[in-house]
Amino acid sequence: MAETRKFAGLLQTQIRHEFTAAQQYIALAVWFDARDLPRLAKRFYRQALEERNHALAMVRYLLDRNEPVAIPGTGDVRNDFSSVHEAIELAVTQERAVTADIQAMAKAARAEEDYLGEQFVHWFLKEQVEEVAQMSTLLTVVERAGGNLFEVENHLFRESGAEAEDAPDMPPVAGGKL
Repeated sequence: MAETRKFAGLLQTQIRHEFTAAQQYIALAVWFDARDLPRLAKRFYRQALEERNHALAMVRYLLDRNEPVAIPGTGDVRNDFSSVHEAIELAVTQERAVTADIQAMAKAARAEEDYLGEQFVHWFLKEQVEEVAQMSTLLTVVERAGGNLFEVENHLFRESGAEAEDAPDMPPVAGGKL
């Protein structure tokens, strides 16, 4: 049972990371909103909800496995940026860090022969490939725009028709998805 707790402990820690990511994305959205960049703001408000849903999917999993759950506070959130590039760069760095955390959870589940935990984490691994790719692409678009933020906004407008809904195989969310 002690080894299973290692995976559950990592999952509990990840809940904090997901809630912190949600708060960070709200801060980014507000920063973009304050600079009259509505498409960037919308992208990050939506991303904040997604991170919240990820945290609550982890909560639901722990509840379903009869593990204790504590809703944590969040970590520090950055609110000031010198440029759009710097703000998006923070998002890319954050998604790469989350990917490393999810990989550590998968490794722990496998080492503990917790096949249910490993199966649960599988969806998040797949999701992180998409998250890092999307944020990296957005950073590339910002770089190519060369300071012309209208181009970035136009790119997001063009891409908005291709926005995907949550994957039907996403784990259930405690309290329901927003």
